[in-house]
Parts: sequence; structure tokens; C-alpha cells
Amino acid sequence: MSDPVATGTSVGPRASGPPAGGTPAFRDPTDIHHGDWVDRWLPRWAEPYARLARWDRPIGTWLLLFPGWWGIALAGPRWPDMLLLLLFAIGAVAMRGAGCTLNDIADREYDGKVARTRFRPLPSGRVTVPQAVLFMAAQLAVGAAVLFSLNPTCWLLGIGVLALIGTYPFMKRITYWPQLFLGLNFNWGALLGWAAVTGSISWPPLLLYAGGICWTLGYDTIYAHQDKEDDARIGVKSSALALGYRTRPFLFLAYGTAAVLWAITGVTAGLGLWFRLGLALATVQLFWQAARVNIDDPADCLDKFRSNRLVGWLLLAGIVAGHFV
Repeated sequence: MSDPVATGTSVGPRASGPPAGGTPAFRDPTDIHHGDWVDRWLPRWAEPYARLARWDRPIGTWLLLFPGWWGIALAGPRWPDMLLLLLFAIGAVAMRGAGCTLNDIADREYDGKVARTRFRPLPSGRVTVPQAVLFMAAQLAVGAAVLFSLNPTCWLLGIGVLALIGTYPFMKRITYWPQLFLGLNFNWGALLGWAAVTGSISWPPLLLYAGGICWTLGYDTIYAHQDKEDDARIGVKSSALALGYRTRPFLFLAYGTAAVLWAITGVTAGLGLWFRLGLALATVQLFWQAARVNIDDPADCLDKFRSNRLVGWLLLAGIVAGHFV
């Protein structure tokens, strides 16, 4: 089923299923790639846990990490604190992995019915639910260690987001807009990043956060189109199903709103000309996605979704450079 923090190729033949015992000789090419670095470098016992945390598919980690880095850079005054950038990177890997693990625990029955996800560790039986829970707890412990190395304002923010993290995997059962709840989760780092530097919250990070939510609404709607047929068949909701042929104008609206909110962010934070250039380039990339995505081609949806890493880098570069002009 649609899982925006996962990402793998979404086209290819269905596999007949893994053989009993151990790593399957033939895996579903729509989600898990046999022979990648996880298979080559990790011990056999660690492979399903790496898949569970999506270490083999890092785009979700980047999309979670960038708002935090933006918040750190936005708080200024010049170069962002490198130690904070590193801590947020560690936290993003841990929390994205914990979120994916929780998502797979909650969706294990659905995932077994979807071609793209049927051979993930839980539905294929290579990891049990108790093992997944322990693995999730270990990742949460790493995330907590990062959080409590920051200031008390960050502690409060980190505790406050737990309700969003815990409820997101179930939103696709009750609303056609789980993408909104993903946006609330994935962009929380904008508030944390700013607070980690300043110890407080003000308008610039709030506007950055709001723009990030609109950004996520766009890219995750593109992502959800990969699984719309299976989602409709098994009764899972998504913005892709709600929008249908109206997806393209919605993407322009969501991405355009994100660009406007980020522009106001730059004004309130006092960023200069170079920020506007970075934002302009990021906006061009977003509008290119909206104009060119083929919502009926899962492979193209995945390519457009992954291209949002460029948006993250462009906006980060613009924020950093904006402090110098």
C-alpha cells in the first residue's frame, strides 16, 4: 500500500512468492531489490531489519531531514551549526526507521495483499511482530538520545509530536488525506531545528513548517498514485484516490502555496537576494513536477517523487546564502 517513507520501484512483474526459510531467491522487483548493498554488505540476519527501516531507500530520510536542516540554517546567523546538522541527520535516520517499522506493523495485513509490498519483512514472515516492536523501540531510543541532547524547548516539541507519529499509520483507514498528517509529521523538524538554535519558536519557523506541509501534500500525492489501484481494491484511502484527474491542478496549488509561504518565511527572517534565487529554482523544480508527472505511470511518479531531494538542497542553499546578502 502507499507508504511515502518507503519508496522503491513500482513497476515490474509480480513475484510468485519467496521460498520458505531465509532470504528469498526471487523477490518482488516492485519494492525490494535483490543484490543491493544491504544483501552484499550486511549479515544475513540484519537484512530484514534494514528493509524494515528502509535503510536501502534513503529518499524518505532526506525528506524528513531537510525541514530540520532548513530550521537550523534559518535561525542563522551565518553558517549552520555542523554538530546540530549531524545530530539531526542521526535523528532523521532513527525516527524515519521507527516510523516505517510502526507503519509496517500497522499495515502488515494490507501489505500482504499489495504487489509492491507483499514481500516486506513482516508480511513475508521474515520478522515477527514482537521482533519489529523491539527494533522500533531501539530506534526510538536513538531518537530520544538525540532529542535530549538538545535544549528543553526541543524536548517539549519532541514529546508533542509523538501523538502525530503514533496516529499517522492509521489515517489512511479513516480519511482520504493521510498526506496531510504525513506533512504534519515530516516537517516538524522545521520547528525543532529553529528551537535547537534559539531555544524558542517564532513566525519564521512556523511559516517554514506550513510551507513544508503543502510541499508534502504535493509530493506524497504523487507517490500515492503508484498504489491507487491496489488501495481502491483493499479499501485504503489516499489523496490520489480523492483527486483523480484533478491531481495536476492540485499539485500546482499545493506547490504554489508552499512557495508563497517560504517566500514570506524569507522576508520575516530577513534573508537576502540569494535566498530568493534558491527559492525560485526550487519553485521551478516543483512546477516541473506538477506539469510533467504522469499519474498513470508508477515509475514516473516515483521519479518525480524522488526529485524532491533537489528541492530540499536548493532551499537549504538559498537559506544559507541568504544570510550573507
